Amino acid sequence: MRKAVCLLSGGLDSTTVLAIAQNEGFEVYALSFRYGQRHLIELERAQSFALKRGVARHVTIDMDMRPFGGSALTSDIPVPKHHDVQEIGGGIPVTYVPARNTIFLSLALGWAEALGAQDIFVGVNAMDYSGYPDCRPEYIAAFEHMANLATRAGVEGHQKIRVRAPLINMSKADIVRRGTELGVDFGETTSCYDPTPEGAPCRECDSCLLRAKGFAEAGLEDPLYKKFGLHS
Repeated sequence: MRKAVCLLSGGLDSTTVLAIAQNEGFEVYALSFRYGQRHLIELERAQSFALKRGVARHVTIDMDMRPFGGSALTSDIPVPKHHDVQEIGGGIPVTYVPARNTIFLSLALGWAEALGAQDIFVGVNAMDYSGYPDCRPEYIAAFEHMANLATRAGVEGHQKIRVRAPLINMSKADIVRRGTELGVDFGETTSCYDPTPEGAPCRECDSCLLRAKGFAEAGLEDPLYKKFGLHS
C-alpha cells in the first residue's frame, strides 16, 4: 500500500481527511502534537480515532509553543465568544497560532521522507474557516514547492512530495456530509477552543459556531451535542 502521513488533531476536519486518505487506499501514519494548547481533549480524541480507524502508526510529538505566546490557544488571552456565526469578524483572530501549520507540516514532511511516503494530508479549509493565513490554497502550494526543494527525495526526483488538502474548497456542510459518508463518528471528535474539562463544547467560540453551521446546513444533528445532552 502507498503510505501517507496525515495530521490529526481530533477535530472534525482532520478526522474526515484521515478517512478520505484511507478511502483512497493509503496506509495512514497519523501525526498529532502536544504543543502547549489550551486543552488536551483533542489529543484524547485523536488517539481514540486513530486506534478505531486502524492506522499503521500514530505518533504524538511533544513541543511547547507557550513560551512564544501570541495566541489565545497557547497563552492566557481569552478565547473570543459570540452568540452567532455572523458576529465572527474579519481579519486574523487571536486563536491563530503563529506559524503552527508550517511547523506541523515541516515535521510531517520529515516523517514522510523517512517513510518513503509521497503524500501528506492536512485538514485545512479556506471556505468556512476563521481567516487563518496558513489555511489558504496559495500557502499549501507554496509549502509543497518548498518541500520538493528542501528534501533529498525531492531533489533526487524519486519521491515527489504532495501536500494534499482535500477539504480546502469545501464548505463545512460538505465536510460533515463527506465524513458521515465515510463513517466518521463526529460524536467522538472535538472542535471547541474552550471546552469543559469533560469535553463539552462551549458553543460560542468561532470553531463551535462554524461546526454548528456546518451540521445545520447539512441537515444533520451533531452527535457531540447528543452525547452531552445539548440542543442545537
